[in-house]
Amino acid sequence: MSIILKIGIAIIALEHIYILWLEMFAWTTRGRKTFKSIPPDLFEKTKVLAANQGLYNGFLAAGLIWSLLITDTVWSGNVALFSLSCVSVAGLYGAATASKSIFFVQALPALIVLLLFLFF
Repeated sequence: MSIILKIGIAIIALEHIYILWLEMFAWTTRGRKTFKSIPPDLFEKTKVLAANQGLYNGFLAAGLIWSLLITDTVWSGNVALFSLSCVSVAGLYGAATASKSIFFVQALPALIVLLLFLFF
């Protein structure tokens, strides 16, 4: 795997670690500033749901980080391909069901790195 792909994967993993933190630990504070379309009274009520979403984002980050730590190039590539696909699908679903901005924040970066992975 090239250094460019590894950097792309690392950036996407860091983004998902940030989302984990935001949704699990800062939902009622920083989350209010980030998700302005959500009515303020819903943050406390949806704290547990947001934490659950944050945990899933942590799993996405874990798969991406794992792909960077595997020394076998075939397995590293397979895990990266799977993890990037999961991030892409999650981002596409979120864009279709929750907010169009999720496409640009989550799906597009993963799709770009996925395409780089497949074609270079």
